[in-house]
Amino acid sequence: INVTLNSQVVYCVFIHMRCTSNEFYINKWLLASNLPKEVYQHLACYVPKIYCLGPNLNPQNEDLLAPLLLQSPLEWYLCGEEPSVGLAKLEQNNQPSQLCGHVFKVGEPTYSCRYSALKTSGSARCLKFSHCYNLKTNPCVPCFVWQDPLANMTEEMIARTFNVFSIILKYAVDMLTWDKEDELPEGLEPPVRGDTYYCMLFNDEVHTYEQVIYTLQKAVNCTQKEAVSFATTVDRDGRKSVRFGDFQFCEQAKSVIVRNTSRQTKPLRVQVMHSSVVAHQCFALKALTWLGQIIRYSDALRRILCQVGLQRGPEGENSSLVDTLMLCDSKMWKGARNVYHQLFMSSLLMDSKYKKLFAIQFAKNYERLQSDYVKDDHDREFSITDLSVQMFTVPSLARMLITEENLMTTIIRTFVDHLRHRDLQGRFQFERYTAQQAFKFRRVQSLIGDLKVDRPTQGELCVSSLQGMDPVVRQVGQHIEMEPEWEAAFTLQMKLTHIISMMQEWCASDERVLIEAYKKCLSALTHCHSGFTDGEQPITLSMCGHSVETIRYCVSQEKVSIHLPVSRLLAGLHALLSTTEVAYRFPVQLPLSELSPPMLIEHPLRCLVLCAQVHAGMWRRNGFSLVNQIYYYHNVKCRVEMFDKDLIMLQAGASMMDPNHFLMIMLSRFELYHIFSSADCRKRYSRENAHKDVVQQNNTLTEEMLHLVIMIVGERYTAGVGQVESSDETRREIVHQLCIRPMAHSELVKALPENENKETGMERVIDSVALFKKPGVTGRGLYKLRPDCAKMFNLYFHHYSRADQSKAEEAQRRIKRQNGEDSVLPPPVLPRFCPLFASLVNILQCDVLLGILGAVLQWAMEPSGGHWSESMLQRVLHLIGMGLVEEQQHLIGSADDNDTNFNFTLKISRPGEAPANTPSILALLETLQNAPHLEVHKDMIRWILKVKLIQISLQSHLSLECFQEETVRDKDKAERKRKAEMARLRREKIMAQMSEMQRHFINENKELFQQSLEELDPSTSSTLEHSPSSCDSALVCVGPRRWRAGGSERRQMVTCILCQEEQEIRTDGKAMVLAAFVQRSTVMSKNRKRPPHNPDKYDPLFMHPDLSFGTHTGSCGHIMHSHCWQRYFEAVQAKEQRRQQRLRVHTSYDVENGEFLCPLCECLSNTVIPLLPLTKTSCSSEQPDLSQWLSITSQQMKALLSAHRKAADAEGVDAMDGVNDCPPPDGFKLDYTPKNPYSSTIKEMLTTFGTATYKVGLKVHPNEQDPRVPIMCWGSCAYTIQCIERLLVDEEKPLFGSLPCRQDDCLSSLTRFGSACWTVSSHTTVQNHFIRLLAALVPDPRVENTPCILDIDMFHLLVSLVLSHPAILCLDSSGLSADAAQLHFLHLVTVAHIVQILLTSENVCMLYNTLRTHLGSCMHFSGLHEVSSGWHLWHCVKAGILPYLRAAALFFHYLNGAPAPPELHSAGEWEALCGYMCLPSNLLQLYYNNQQLMEPLLQRFPRESNHLIELPGDYSALINQASSFTCPKSGGDKSRAPTLCLVCGAMLCSQSYCCQTELEGEDVGACTAHTFACGAGVGIFLRVRESQVLFLAGKTKGCFYAPPYLDDYGETDQGLRRGNPLHLCQERYRKVQKLWRQHSITEEIGHAQEANQTLVGIDWQHL
Repeated sequence: INVTLNSQVVYCVFIHMRCTSNEFYINKWLLASNLPKEVYQHLACYVPKIYCLGPNLNPQNEDLLAPLLLQSPLEWYLCGEEPSVGLAKLEQNNQPSQLCGHVFKVGEPTYSCRYSALKTSGSARCLKFSHCYNLKTNPCVPCFVWQDPLANMTEEMIARTFNVFSIILKYAVDMLTWDKEDELPEGLEPPVRGDTYYCMLFNDEVHTYEQVIYTLQKAVNCTQKEAVSFATTVDRDGRKSVRFGDFQFCEQAKSVIVRNTSRQTKPLRVQVMHSSVVAHQCFALKALTWLGQIIRYSDALRRILCQVGLQRGPEGENSSLVDTLMLCDSKMWKGARNVYHQLFMSSLLMDSKYKKLFAIQFAKNYERLQSDYVKDDHDREFSITDLSVQMFTVPSLARMLITEENLMTTIIRTFVDHLRHRDLQGRFQFERYTAQQAFKFRRVQSLIGDLKVDRPTQGELCVSSLQGMDPVVRQVGQHIEMEPEWEAAFTLQMKLTHIISMMQEWCASDERVLIEAYKKCLSALTHCHSGFTDGEQPITLSMCGHSVETIRYCVSQEKVSIHLPVSRLLAGLHALLSTTEVAYRFPVQLPLSELSPPMLIEHPLRCLVLCAQVHAGMWRRNGFSLVNQIYYYHNVKCRVEMFDKDLIMLQAGASMMDPNHFLMIMLSRFELYHIFSSADCRKRYSRENAHKDVVQQNNTLTEEMLHLVIMIVGERYTAGVGQVESSDETRREIVHQLCIRPMAHSELVKALPENENKETGMERVIDSVALFKKPGVTGRGLYKLRPDCAKMFNLYFHHYSRADQSKAEEAQRRIKRQNGEDSVLPPPVLPRFCPLFASLVNILQCDVLLGILGAVLQWAMEPSGGHWSESMLQRVLHLIGMGLVEEQQHLIGSADDNDTNFNFTLKISRPGEAPANTPSILALLETLQNAPHLEVHKDMIRWILKVKLIQISLQSHLSLECFQEETVRDKDKAERKRKAEMARLRREKIMAQMSEMQRHFINENKELFQQSLEELDPSTSSTLEHSPSSCDSALVCVGPRRWRAGGSERRQMVTCILCQEEQEIRTDGKAMVLAAFVQRSTVMSKNRKRPPHNPDKYDPLFMHPDLSFGTHTGSCGHIMHSHCWQRYFEAVQAKEQRRQQRLRVHTSYDVENGEFLCPLCECLSNTVIPLLPLTKTSCSSEQPDLSQWLSITSQQMKALLSAHRKAADAEGVDAMDGVNDCPPPDGFKLDYTPKNPYSSTIKEMLTTFGTATYKVGLKVHPNEQDPRVPIMCWGSCAYTIQCIERLLVDEEKPLFGSLPCRQDDCLSSLTRFGSACWTVSSHTTVQNHFIRLLAALVPDPRVENTPCILDIDMFHLLVSLVLSHPAILCLDSSGLSADAAQLHFLHLVTVAHIVQILLTSENVCMLYNTLRTHLGSCMHFSGLHEVSSGWHLWHCVKAGILPYLRAAALFFHYLNGAPAPPELHSAGEWEALCGYMCLPSNLLQLYYNNQQLMEPLLQRFPRESNHLIELPGDYSALINQASSFTCPKSGGDKSRAPTLCLVCGAMLCSQSYCCQTELEGEDVGACTAHTFACGAGVGIFLRVRESQVLFLAGKTKGCFYAPPYLDDYGETDQGLRRGNPLHLCQERYRKVQKLWRQHSITEEIGHAQEANQTLVGIDWQHL
């Protein structure tokens, strides 16, 4: 085969080979004694001639020749006949598996059942949404439904298949794992070896795109575009040849690449490889792909391939081809890995038998595979280790691997071996981790995910290494010099949290396992404690007649660690003993008698004391590392296996100890024992003279100690501690979160701990405790607490932070006050303890606690001098309340038995013994309720005393308790009712007195009051926009009879927002300007495929009806002096110049393009509109009719054309042909130069705004002399009015009275500017524009290139005619009126528009027949036929012309200042609109009134509003659409960031180098380029995989916006993090659409970037 094969040669070879060669190869290979040798010779001959023939690969020839010359012979040999026939037979005889076989790409969303928590994922096409599902973006996984394979093949075919698969798979494995660059395996040497090499660049995850691009430009001397293409291919495929030639040529490029990338990091991997080696590796990938395609025809082929791959090689164990590929995985490039991973998934993982065998081999190689992955720099998704999820998540496989292959031990051993840094006690150490060690640690974390395979059996092996990890010592005197490493340990803790929880669940599944696990865990804890040598002597603590021995230990002086997983695991198992009742049924088998409660509580207590001391400010000098550790200790991600378990361990230890002993040890660890153990501790406030900081610390520690007691006694909502279920715990968590404030679903989910399936259990209980309020157009759906659940509120809920506690307390007190209840927050009624923890209630009545409570109450007798705090007293009162509530529950529970062991009331009523004779707690409370300095706590004290009375009644006569309680309640109700009635009578009396005073005042001042009414009456009767100046004037906006404003009504006073000076708008005064933003727009476009005009040659005089491009002007409505604005803008320019010298980043506005932010509202602006007063006009009663006016105007046009020709001749320019000298009519002065009525500053601002509109509208440089400047101003006025008219229609609002002030002011100033802009332009230019405009309506042979009437937008024509006519009228002194001219223009253009509608209507009717009568003889209209009825056409005419009439009404309203009639402030009826426009309600009358005049002039409506595209209701439909979208420039590769244009519906490949295009000399992303083609630089996109709306404006501005898709809880899910099903919210989508129609996208981007400066730094042009 010649190297330079062309298409004809290929075709001839194809025919020849098809007929003869395949049979030849079959016969030759069937008879061959050494088939592998024959096949290798064939490959050695043809592979180098097909692949890698030059610097640029030719995939078309390769894809054509490889199947023909290489794959086709193999298929012929395999089938024994024509492959299409043989494979079709196999497919027909095969019973396909239910396995869909879809392999999910990286980032592709998957679906999983929420309720069954299936481990496997499903694709949208094979998973039926029978109930709720989760949507996530997952790593690469196949979709599974099990099906046994069925082989249906002959023995001969099986043998041939085995031979082919063995040879090809071995060939592919050999080539992909080949490490020699210049040699080939034996048997593959090419017949002719040339000196051609490739410089092959390989991918890594260390170097950035920019580094690679820069290096390639230096090394291979390529352009940036070529370098970007190289880098993109390397990133996608894993390698790319960057140079082709001889060895020396390629070696030179390699040395440059290595040298340039080895300065700071390891160099890029580059190899110089012989072309034949590269060719065979390319075909090896094709061969693996071919194998994956072949086995789809039959499960039998899949079974044979699996057998070939797993067959043991000659080297013995772990020598199969599959083992070879796995063990060499880290040496292969990304593309090779992807290909063979997909082959594994489509073969081994889809066959149940061989999946088991593959899992065994994977487990045997697990340790080495993970070691290779830790050293590799590629992400896990490209590693073979990522396939562990396919086997370890199948329960049967996982169980088999654990029991037979000892997988759990292998995983834990691998994990522990990679964390070699330990101290002398065997604890992990992460201090001073280097960047390389941190990278390695992140890789090791992936091993933890494999621990979730099944319920573990040996989890304690690595947990003991965490016990006591990262101990800290308090810094005193000097701040810590270097922050210690803490993140690694907590990362490890978070990764292990679910593992430990699953371990406990597994232990609870079997009683014997639970007992054994408890014993081993206790043994491990004992061993860990033996390693902690505190070195302190035992001490004895005595207090309140009790004593206990403990060790001398101070948390503030010794080492203390926050990591205690063994203790916490034992706490969890201890609770399970109670839950499963194993502790009661098998007490003999448990070592409960051997337990040492002080040992159990020691380290958890130290940890909690550490938290208290940090809060007290004692560890400030230890830096932020400790603060962060304490934060995560309480954080929802860690607290389940940290804080919560420490609390359970304290509860377990306290339940097995004397409560007095427990509290004394607690006081010792809190370092408060010396305060409360002294004989005169109740006199602390008078005798303590310690340092103020020490007193404050002790107060905080006392508060924390009391809070801990509250938690130990009161936290019973853990299964096993209290008699509750797990759902009760979740319900209580939700209640306390909603007590803070109403919350959204996502907020509640974040506040609740998740299990291993990412579920919180909230869905099962939320409806029982909360009510859901749906969201509006903005905001989120909120859950609000049910009123009957407020009784569960506990002020000292253990998961509250201090901030949460304060917010919850304030919210609950406010609710109680609103409901007319007492604001006291008593302790809630708690569930009973389980028997194993039942003794905890005795803490409330033990002597030590009562002594502590009495001491604090005694301190509170005197105003605080810093020796006690309000929070301390509040906690004491809460504990007393808990004791009373607990006693009440005991009394109710023991109603049949008067003997009870809990008698809290008796103990708090007993005074102290001699000689102290301290008062009882109750006596102290009765004294404190009258203390003036305790006003805040009086409600709680009174509630306690009231409950105490009830307790006494219960003890004496339990049966009378309900009656007495009701009596007290009735008395309270009666008292409140009496007070409310008195308040009502007092209010009524005051209101009566005020009314009488009013009547008395009016009678005394009757005359003055009447005079005020008379003055007020006319002002109230007039409309907001002024009344007509005469009572008989009609509200008409155009024509000689139009409404005219008086002098006072024309006067307008405004205030400058910068200098606050008030000024009247006058033509000769200082210019006042309105901040405005001009932008190109396609919002009204009906033809988005029209190419952009050439700005240098485009003539914008006539706007096409499709409105493909327009210029829109908007304003924020804020007014400034022109000189104030100029000073402000100059200051902004100076500031920007200084800022650019310091920081080269984009801002939300571009000063170089004239952009600035409004000084008041910071709305984006790029120019200013001058404010002008209403022009004073007068009109004589005698005005010519239309025919006379046209005659006069025609004569004027002839005279002007003649004069212009003479001027052109004088200047040496060729004049228009056919223009003869024509005298002007009487009163028309051609040589007259009108005086400009405006002041110099106003003229300057007229020029400024005109030039800005011209510059933005045409995208050209400013040129105030360009004749197109006035045209662009008139066009912007017309386009803006059309946009607002359509917006009012779409929002179903009336034409007048519903616009916001900013739009009203903008239209008013814009139309008045349009009527004045001719004064600063060349009069000759404007007159020529008018002549051409009028010629479009009244044909004039002297005017050339007049467009067809169907190619003109009539409203733009009307506006341009009206606004350019003053340049003609200023030359006339005969008394012609501008008002009459406006009315004639309106009539002419209206009739022309009717003709447009008729010629483009699908119906034919009466007026159409009239048109047919006049034009029947014309060839073009000879096909028009007569119809019987005209009603439908008249309806179409009215509907088509209504938008034009509405826009014209707005235009003349703002131009002439005529107020609208009341009818147009509501529905806007047809008759009122026609009357306002001085038009007959029957528009046909316009034609018949001027029939003779109109006949010679007769030579798609209505234009519907544009909408954003329709989106599907279910977001999964968009996901499926995006998943099938391939990148148009990456050879069919799936796009990583598919993005949908909401304007036209195009799907784009965003944020990718592959789809970047050049725009105005700069490389931009697909979305940015699309905005200029679709939206004139403004775009709205939906990033499908992120569920995020993207706004773009230009190249440097953009922001993200909330998507219109919400879940069932009324929340968006940007990033698809929560995975709830999403549905389209029409209201929110309409809001996005409204922003687009209002041209507010740029403004929204500006506000977003000003509010969030991080948006400014994003390279939006690359999206």
